[in-house]
Amino acid sequence: MASPDGASGVGGSPEETELSITLTLRMLMHGKVMAGGSKGETVKRIREQSSARITISEGSCPERITTITGSTDAVFRAVSMIAFKLEEDLGAGSDGVSAGRAPVTLRLVIPASQCGSLIGKAGAKIREIRESTGAQVQVAGDLLPNSTERAVTVSGVPDTIIQCVRQICAVILESPPKGATIPYHPGLSLGTILLSGNQVRGHSFSKG
Repeated sequence: MASPDGASGVGGSPEETELSITLTLRMLMHGKVMAGGSKGETVKRIREQSSARITISEGSCPERITTITGSTDAVFRAVSMIAFKLEEDLGAGSDGVSAGRAPVTLRLVIPASQCGSLIGKAGAKIREIRESTGAQVQVAGDLLPNSTERAVTVSGVPDTIIQCVRQICAVILESPPKGATIPYHPGLSLGTILLSGNQVRGHSFSKG
């Protein structure tokens, strides 16, 4: 008779293996969501309570890249806190009756080379994730500007989002990105267009 221990010896207990891995998750978010107060109290609190390392990209663009790094346990705790913070913000704008029931949306930024594994053959994997978690998941067809990354949008109530992000992370940990990844930087495409416009203008004036 095959013992359960023998089976788990192949990769160890999934839970235990997961917790020992360092995970980095990138999300596209409005800067004000994570600021919370004049000194970034929200992000400070999430860092302290989750033990994850959280950085927010600089820039004047309203959308920023929030990078969460740590053990999978710490990263999931941080995602959970962010999801509940978003729900709280949505609830604050309602009449109080439906507070907390509006769907929350997170936009993950994932290398395009990993999106195939996330979608699965004929969409089987993404359909399985949707059905088992109850969250809505959409993988963008186009790359984010000037990058090799795509946005993966996850919507639902916080509990379903957290389960969904766990499953997405399990897939991307099993399928490392192929080739070099060019990370997405919000607002970079606008700067590039302005720069090329100035160069063109400069050439036209230099005639004669």
